[in-house]
Amino acid sequence: MSTRRYFITKVLQAVLTLLFVLAFNFFLFRGLGDPTQLLSRGRGNMTTSALADLRSQLGLDLPLPQQFAHYVEQTLQGNLGYTFDAQPVSTVIAEAIWPTLLLIGTSTIASILIGVWIGIKQGWRWGSKFDQSMLGVTLVLYSMPEFWFGLLMIMLFSVTWQIFPAGGMQSTASDLTGWAHVTDVLNHLALPFFVLTVSYLAEYSLIMRSSLMDVLGEDFIGTARAKGVMERNVRRKHAVPNALLPTMTVTILSLGYILSGAIVIETIFSWPGLGRLTYQAIGAQDYALLEGLFLLFSAAIIVSNLVADLLYSYLDPRVRAG
Repeated sequence: MSTRRYFITKVLQAVLTLLFVLAFNFFLFRGLGDPTQLLSRGRGNMTTSALADLRSQLGLDLPLPQQFAHYVEQTLQGNLGYTFDAQPVSTVIAEAIWPTLLLIGTSTIASILIGVWIGIKQGWRWGSKFDQSMLGVTLVLYSMPEFWFGLLMIMLFSVTWQIFPAGGMQSTASDLTGWAHVTDVLNHLALPFFVLTVSYLAEYSLIMRSSLMDVLGEDFIGTARAKGVMERNVRRKHAVPNALLPTMTVTILSLGYILSGAIVIETIFSWPGLGRLTYQAIGAQDYALLEGLFLLFSAAIIVSNLVADLLYSYLDPRVRAG
């Protein structure tokens, strides 16, 4: 398959998937009840005329196909509706994106770098004492519940030793600016960052170890060694680049999950990101906000899948041929 055809096919698949998500999002939340009644909740007893005006403003007095077209048009313009407290959904989500990128983004990158490095060391010398000891550690970390580990770290570092704050993104009622504010945010970031990094690095380590062990059994590795290539060059130029392909796919897909946040960890540490916002929206039954969050998370995952497919096909032409 040519590169252009493969590219067009993957982009069309991503667009069709996104359209399906839009339709699913629209009909799913319509099935939960009348949006007008849901939006008017908490606003007192609205009159019949006020409810009719609200339905007209939202386009809910139109036939269902026209409502869907109106929904798609408004979504493409960035208008995702209003929360129960009359705030624009897009504004509420935008305010929570930066904290999520700060926490989940940095911890994901750190876990990828550390996990891949450990996996390379294990796979290159599989069966060694280092490999066996790290394999036990990574398996424990991989199976360990995040919420349990997070609560344990809070009890240890916040309650017992009182080294780091137990939650939040910054000190309450503080007017810190400049470097003092940066230091305060980093102090609050340290504990959830450590919990997420340690919890996620095991996945990348295990995948990289397994992939490298498979590559070491390939014929081209034996050929490179037969030619007298130095071991460090065999690892750096032949083994690791080929073993990175499966790990790269998982890495790019993981980057797509950054925007979805870590609901459990953000809730435990009271981190004001998209994960905690999702938890609060579920508790408040704020369907407009949940609809916007669901659409954002789905779009991020679809885009990351598209990037992974295109990049993988570029690095390994056999994918296009298949």
